This record gives sequence, C-alpha cells and structure tokens, in this order.
Amino acid sequence: MSKIVLCTINARYIHSAFGLRYLYANMGDLRQETVIREFTLEVWPADIAEQLLSESPEIIGFGVYIWNLEQISRVVGLLKTIKPDIKIILGGPEVSYEWDSLPVVSIADYVITGQADLYFAEVCRQLIQDRSPTTKILASPLPDLESVVFPYGHYTDEDIANRVIYVEASRGCPFKCEFCLSALDKTTWDFDLDAFLREMQMLHDRGARRFKFVDRTFNLHIDSAVAILEFFLKHLDEQLFLHFEVIPDRLPDRLRDLLARFPAGSMQLEVGIQTFNAEVQSLISRRQNREKTVSNLYWLRQHSHVHIHADLIVGLPGEDIESLGRSFDELVALRPQEIQVGMLKRLRGSPISRHTKAYQMRYNPAPPYNILSTGCIDFPTMQRLGRFARYWDMIANSGRFGTSLPLVLGDAPFDRFLSLSDWLYQRTGQLHRIALKRLFGLLWGCLTSRLGVHPDAAGDALNKDYAASGLKGKYIPDTEY
Repeated sequence: MSKIVLCTINARYIHSAFGLRYLYANMGDLRQETVIREFTLEVWPADIAEQLLSESPEIIGFGVYIWNLEQISRVVGLLKTIKPDIKIILGGPEVSYEWDSLPVVSIADYVITGQADLYFAEVCRQLIQDRSPTTKILASPLPDLESVVFPYGHYTDEDIANRVIYVEASRGCPFKCEFCLSALDKTTWDFDLDAFLREMQMLHDRGARRFKFVDRTFNLHIDSAVAILEFFLKHLDEQLFLHFEVIPDRLPDRLRDLLARFPAGSMQLEVGIQTFNAEVQSLISRRQNREKTVSNLYWLRQHSHVHIHADLIVGLPGEDIESLGRSFDELVALRPQEIQVGMLKRLRGSPISRHTKAYQMRYNPAPPYNILSTGCIDFPTMQRLGRFARYWDMIANSGRFGTSLPLVLGDAPFDRFLSLSDWLYQRTGQLHRIALKRLFGLLWGCLTSRLGVHPDAAGDALNKDYAASGLKGKYIPDTEY
C-alpha cells in the first residue's frame, strides 16, 4: 500500500503525465511511499475512485487541466464521500488561477498553485507529521531548477514503447501573448544543458525515439537550440522524431543549416502564427515580425524536410471574419503541411480577459472555455467557423486529399473552404463519424455542384486520393444536390 498517490486523467492513453513524473522524482525520502496512477477520460469516475482507494492512501494529489477538470471533480466528490479522511491536494494550471469559482476546490483539502516540483513533497511531509498547513490555498515558491531532480528516469519501458515522451530544456516565456498562460511568466529559465543532454542520452539508450519538447520558445536561445539539434543529429536513425515549438521570426543561419540536415519524417515544428493582422497582434501584446515570419516559413518549405504545424486562432479581440480570412489565405500560400485552426479559449488567469467588455467577448462557461461570440463575430458565425475548423482537420490536415484539396481551395482558399464547410454541414448535420468513403462522395458533390469544378477534373483528383488512401472498392459520388 502507498501513503501517497499521484493521479491525473489524460485525454488519451498515448499521453503521459509529465508533471506527475516531476513530482515523483522530487519526493525525496517519500518516494518509496508514493505511486503514480494515470487514467484516461474513458474510465468512469467510480472505477477511478475504486482503484485509488485500493491503494489505501493517506494523500492523493491530482493534476488538474482544462480537459480533465470535470472528470476529476467527480472523482474527488466520490472520494470525499466514501473516505472523507483522505487528504486531497489539487495542483495544475486549471486550479492555479481563479480557483475560488471552482466547486472542486471547496471539496478538496488543499490547492497548490504554481510549479510544485519541490513544494508538493514538503506539503506531504507536513501532513504526515500532523503539521497541517493553516490555509487551503498554498502558493508554491518558484523552484530553483538546479535543485529539481529530472523526471526522465521514471518513464517506464511501456511509456517509452507506447507513449509520447515529453521533455523540456527550459521553462517560461519572455513574450506576453495574452491568450496564453505563459504571458504571466517574467522570463525563461534554462535547465543545465549538459545535464539535460545526459538525460536525453539515457532515454535514447533505453529506446526512446519520439521526443516532444514542451518548451514554449525552443529557439529563443540559439546556442542551446544548436547544441540540442546537434545531439540528435548524432543519434539520427529512421525512428527518430522530434517536436519543437518555435518562434516563427527567429531562424538564423546556424539553425537553418542544422534543420536542413534532418530527413523527412524526423521533425515537426509547431509555429504559432495566430493572426497576420498587425493591429490585433498589438492589441493582444504579441510581438511578431511579419516579414521574417513569412521568409522563415518559405525557407523551411523550400529548403528543409521539416513538417510545419502552423496555428491560427479564431475569435481574437478586434478580428472580424474578413481579417481571419486574409490571415488564412496568407498562411495557405506559404504551404505549411498543417494549419491548426483553433478557437480562442479564455484560460483561467490569462490576460485576454481584460478585453472582455471592450470587445464583447463571450466565452463558454464550461471547459474548454471556447469563444462563443465577439463584437466582430456573432454566435452563428462563430459556429460556422468552428465547423470550418473541424472539417479542415478532417480534410486538409488528414493528408488524405492532397490532389483534391487544391481544387477545393482554388484562388480563394478561405471563402471556398467555408462554402464547402457550410455545404457539408447542410448535407450531413455531422462533425464526426463521417465514413471516409462517404466523405469522398460528398466532396465530389460539393466540388461539382457548389464550387464549379468540372466533374471530370473532380473525379480524376478524387480517384487518385482514393487509391492512395488504401480504401477498397469505389466511392459513390454524391449527386443528390
């Protein structure tokens, strides 16, 4: 039995709880009495509670995030009903800000706000020694990264074989983009580079080949970025895959030279564009040099095999649908392999809330706190744009329609794909569970009836994509329009 259980609910099995592994690595003398228990959203709260109680714990610490708040709230409610003497400690971004409005906080015993790598263990020691904290809300001091024990040795062999391996060479962000919680950071903090690379060597020796860096600004410090890329180039093989989040307007020649050496399929760069509208960028305190950003994206597509995942945000204050469409068209012209069209979310504590009144921002009161309407985009239009984002994932980002997509987009990508999105929803009423074979037929119907593509051209393109998809038989063109 374990005195202390570290628990969270991941969105999917493939994800691993990076934060819990940090807490476990830094438990010190309590580590032998601590276990990690991870679940997914598919597991019923009562089953989670049963498994946790089977450990006979004295303390359970929960990592609370936007995707698991509701599920964890139910689990905590069950635990405190069945065994009220268990001490429940909450932590994570979803309870670190505006916590007073969350019902789960009133049920739990304590909430630790901020980075609790070292502080969680200290609170557990106090509870075990009957020196209970005198307040419910406990603000964790910012940990000295030199004192933080790395968590990488606590990825299991099963994790390495089947799950995403999260790593970080730095924390924090110097930028103040108001939609992001990192806007609250004062600066960045780097882990000791040599020590970090030793940990990466250990993971690689154990068989890890897929590394997802969670650094908010991987290419902020060029010397560190260069050293990390050089390390992985020395360990390059057919299985290696790296994911980095980068600043789009900061790609000096030293980085370009290294990026160009990675083969296709070995690297993905997440590039936050969000908007090309300079006035909106200024409004949300986002610093981004448009010319350098465009030049860097163009260079990456022309001279590297890097997979570019570029982000746009729908619903930023002051941005109307015309401005959004212009940003989308500009980004399409730069040809990133993926464009993630995401709806603005009002993360708890993020400074974006200062625009709520002036720009009539209305958000979903429940997770994921997505934007419902603004002074520039009404609710029905926001719903259309949400469907646009879903169908774009289904068609463009899936990679299944590489030959057909240019026919959809033509010379007015945003307007034409929005027209397709409207048509698909009118025809199906569905945003999920559209069978792939049916989707091919629906695309033929829209291309020929609504987007003005000749049936022969539409058929040729879709047949090529259909053959490449591996589907058997033939798709049935949707002609009932």
